[in-house]
Amino acid sequence: MTRLQQLPASLQRSLKQRSALKVIAGLMNFDAASVERVARAAGRGGADLIDVACDPALVRLAIEASGGVPVCVSSVEPEQFPAAVAAGALMVEIGNYDAFYPQGRIFDAAEVLELNRRTRQLLPNIVLSVTVPHVLPMDEQEQLAIDLVAAGADLIQTEGGTSAKPFSAGHLGLIEKAAPTLAAAHSISRAVDVPVLCASGLSAVTLPMAIAAGAAGVGVGSAVNRLQDELAMVAVVRGLRYALGNAVATWV
Repeated sequence: MTRLQQLPASLQRSLKQRSALKVIAGLMNFDAASVERVARAAGRGGADLIDVACDPALVRLAIEASGGVPVCVSSVEPEQFPAAVAAGALMVEIGNYDAFYPQGRIFDAAEVLELNRRTRQLLPNIVLSVTVPHVLPMDEQEQLAIDLVAAGADLIQTEGGTSAKPFSAGHLGLIEKAAPTLAAAHSISRAVDVPVLCASGLSAVTLPMAIAAGAAGVGVGSAVNRLQDELAMVAVVRGLRYALGNAVATWV
């Protein structure tokens, strides 16, 4: 049995069908009320996975508020992962790095590989997703993804929304914002034989492009977690779910 086969059957099916939807509460979001809203919206909107900050209390909160949607925790400190797993997280992720870039904190390939190694040493049997930093040139992103899979990563996630500088309004601007992560998903999905999640800067407009680029699923954060109204959050998640379903029907 592979580690991915330990995941709930519904999540395995979504990854296999290239329709997985992950809602991201935020790596630095330790606000329990905010995480609870995001988790409830994710559960009611049909998300397959919720990504929360690496805190055991938030893991338990997200599981309860969402009605049992699987929880992934994100961190760049592997030593934080075991307690979150003990609290019920089914997956751990090295990343997301977007929160660190404004601080001038850059993750290179060697550091990400070391984080991968430490995580695998601590949790040899837990599903591990690793984000490939978009600041690397594309060929280096591909090579890092290959090296991460060889070192035990079960999924690879792309990013790029923070570096994008859209200069157009409307749908064109949404496409411009998603371009870096879409390009990474296209390249990396052809370089590795594990599921690739396309995240950062995506919207309902660009989710179909992520699937067409080769992604097995998508991760969406600010489109949901920046909202304050829970009804609006549910509507956005449902809209993302609908767009993803249409994309799968079209491209798969």
